[in-house]
Amino acid sequence: MTDSLIRTLVEAIHSTPTQTVLYFSGGASQALGWLASVPGASNTLLEVIVPYSRMSMIQLLGKVPVQFTSKETAEDMALVAYNRALKLSKPGSPVLGVGFTGSLSTTHPKLGEHRFYLSTRTSYRLWSSSVTLSKGLRSREQEELVSSQVLLKAIADACNVSRSTMLVSDLTEHEAPAVREQCFDEDQELEQLIQGKICFKVFPFSSGTQTSSGERKVILSGSFNPLHDGHLKLLEVAMTLCSDGFPNAGKTVIISNQPYFYKKAELFPGSAFVIGAVTAARLINPKYYGGSYENMIEILLGCKRTGSTFLVGGRDMDGVFKVLDDFDIPNELKDMFISIPVYKFRMDISSTEIRKRQGKHSL
Repeated sequence: MTDSLIRTLVEAIHSTPTQTVLYFSGGASQALGWLASVPGASNTLLEVIVPYSRMSMIQLLGKVPVQFTSKETAEDMALVAYNRALKLSKPGSPVLGVGFTGSLSTTHPKLGEHRFYLSTRTSYRLWSSSVTLSKGLRSREQEELVSSQVLLKAIADACNVSRSTMLVSDLTEHEAPAVREQCFDEDQELEQLIQGKICFKVFPFSSGTQTSSGERKVILSGSFNPLHDGHLKLLEVAMTLCSDGFPNAGKTVIISNQPYFYKKAELFPGSAFVIGAVTAARLINPKYYGGSYENMIEILLGCKRTGSTFLVGGRDMDGVFKVLDDFDIPNELKDMFISIPVYKFRMDISSTEIRKRQGKHSL
């Protein structure tokens, strides 16, 4: 395989919109050099981590793997990388998580096989490959080279690079990879979300200009059980108020398994979260932070450091219409909260009341 062919393939990878997080250990190090040495690497690589020690791998996966060099571990690494890519990229962007773990030739003879495992994860596909190398056929440098070739081709395939077929690795016919592929539909992705395997799923539902990763977003967060006109009007007014600092883009549904705003702020830094007075009251109530005022301040300051703000619309609370000025916002947090004027938004409607009425009608 020539250097020019590798460069052509890497250029094709960099020309795709797919952004990648790569975790690898125990081999394939040249693949990173190839990816990073060709202009455009910042279009592709979001993060690269080499969890070389056992403790590093344990911390990366959040568990002790049954085997550190195995197909299951490579797939776990790819899933962790995929979730990390979701958090680092703009919502809706195609992302790729890659995991590689190997046990190659070393300074002393090995009793076991020389082998490596790699996996790629996208929104709709989990792909994995297992390769057992012919022992004694290559030096460590040569095993690094061939494992890097296989890894680079896997990344190209996951990025839908048609030229990946040009890349033929130096594996022998007796070293043919054992490949497994699993594809997901949207229902299966939602099930993975519910199970906590993936952190969120994006559903664009109108044509609009996609925002870039540096642009801020207006997010109306809630369970929407059910979605009603009050939600839609609140979002419309909020987007109008933010028109100077936020792009005029299409609406998108993002389903996440993060129940807390500080976690949502980490997923979508720099965003304006649109909330009602009831939610604002809970946000600044120490009761929801283990009864600790200090914990509340620390967590909300963490949200502030992400560049997040809260746009607060008025709501009826126990028969009294409340707005932001009715709450005692701590001084260090006041600039995070922006009031939506009553003359721009007031709709005395709630999902709770709608559910109550629906319950009565069903009797």
